[in-house]
Amino acid sequence: MSTEKIKLLVVEDDPGLQKQLKWSFEGFDVVMANNREDALALIRRHEPPVMTLDLGLPPDADGASEGLATLEQVLSIAPDTKVVVVTGNEDRANAVKAIALGAYDFYQKPIDSEILSLIVKRALHVSQLEMENRKLSQNKGQSPLNGIVASSPQMVKVCRTIEKVAPTDVTTLLLGESGTGKELLARALHDLSPRAKKRFVAINCAAIPENLLESELFGYEKGAFTGATKQTIGKIEYADGGTLFLDEIGDLPQALQAKLLRFLQERVIERVGGRGEIPVDVRVVCATHQKLSEQIAEGKFREDLFYRISEITIRIPPLREREGDSVLIARAILESYLAEKGSKTSVRGFNQEAVHAIEMYTWPGNVRELENRVKRAAIMADGALISAEDLELTAAGEEPRPLNLRQVRDEAEKAAIQRAIGLYDGNISRAAEVLGISRPTLYDLMNRHGIK
Repeated sequence: MSTEKIKLLVVEDDPGLQKQLKWSFEGFDVVMANNREDALALIRRHEPPVMTLDLGLPPDADGASEGLATLEQVLSIAPDTKVVVVTGNEDRANAVKAIALGAYDFYQKPIDSEILSLIVKRALHVSQLEMENRKLSQNKGQSPLNGIVASSPQMVKVCRTIEKVAPTDVTTLLLGESGTGKELLARALHDLSPRAKKRFVAINCAAIPENLLESELFGYEKGAFTGATKQTIGKIEYADGGTLFLDEIGDLPQALQAKLLRFLQERVIERVGGRGEIPVDVRVVCATHQKLSEQIAEGKFREDLFYRISEITIRIPPLREREGDSVLIARAILESYLAEKGSKTSVRGFNQEAVHAIEMYTWPGNVRELENRVKRAAIMADGALISAEDLELTAAGEEPRPLNLRQVRDEAEKAAIQRAIGLYDGNISRAAEVLGISRPTLYDLMNRHGIK
């Protein structure tokens, strides 16, 4: 790895150590500071990816208060700089405190130039990887699926479906619980379609009073009702050429269901108080968290309208069904929040307890709840790392899900054996048969897993 011309800030007040360190880091462009004020000035001027910081700075050369204060200010100015703190031989407590404040690593005196150089080069490598990752994230942000963070097979399948459906004009129904990102996916359908340069018009059918919803959707003529002082076009007509997103379509009043059905069939509308038919060319995307099949059975939703709005139906899985996505999304939300706040916050990430809590929680409010909790925790956190307490979550009594493949296989094997024995009421011959193994093999596995 080449370190030519890369800036390295060394904060050290001992002239002898300054010379030693400058020699140790000859592959870097080393800049020196011997106090907090100089260090902060050089950080602002050069924005080095890595710096070393002696915690024993004047006026507290025998303590660590000045060094720790410098560390906090450095990270508030340049949060991406990797800080390697240098401490006295018996000062491990302050080294640990510096790590808690956001330092990358620490090194205890006496200084071994070779080892310290390796630590600095490793910090530089991490800094470069993070920079590349940010660039990739920015490039990804140019995608029409921007804002959709997923690695789970369930959500990746949804994204692939969106990409396939988007270029068409078929009416699409998005089904999912509140907070799963239905509007985000509706926008992706629009942005990936030939209509992307036209309007995306969204209306929440549950948020507008029933007596106003008709005029909001279809518009009205002057004098159509008290207060209608001028002709006003509705959301459907306003979306002409683009995409109309009808959120919470399950809450659409029955009187309007027939009028919407006619529009979907004929692609013409009549304004309230009007007589003329107005043709509208619009792609319709609908969404709901309701179970429309139950509403149809209860007579609350028209079956013929359901078939019109569901030429393609896409089910969006809740967050609890998206293996591994909750932590991934939480990190993305925090990264976005930190980019927005910059140096105004000292938060840098999540501790392991928080990651475990995020993974184990069922997230009944889905991504919307996750976003609210992460942002609140980022505001309320006292240290550099967000804790489970900051998130107001607990994973008490639950163990982290294993990543070791042998452990995963063993747990799956034990669960399958217990299920088979339970299904056949302890009949070992039948259980062995459905498991595809012999009775002696099943007995061996039962003994291995402690199953009686």
